[in-house]
Amino acid sequence: MQVVDEQDWTAPWGALEKDFPALHDAQSSWMSAIDSLDAPDRKTHELIRMVVTVMLRNPEGVQRHARFAREVGATWEEILGSIMLTTPGAGLLPAVQAIPHARRGYEAALEAESD
Repeated sequence: MQVVDEQDWTAPWGALEKDFPALHDAQSSWMSAIDSLDAPDRKTHELIRMVVTVMLRNPEGVQRHARFAREVGATWEEILGSIMLTTPGAGLLPAVQAIPHARRGYEAALEAESD
């Protein structure tokens, strides 16, 4: 299982760290506390976070959390099924748009496993 360091989730927001270091540090601490929750289990945690990013139409987040979900044992069917569960609330389009991003994250995790 890959452990995500505090800096890893903030990569897309480098300006936050550069321009607002105190805010960045507080955000990193808060995210670390969320990442350390005992329940739900880590796989469910990553699937939930991936679903939220689908609904927010955040392709980088979908890819990231699909990868993390795979790293902690999620199958492609679980990832794809979780994405499709968003359709009643967010519609079909966000789910369909998310699938290639999730696939990239999932495959990146598979590649890392084989290295």
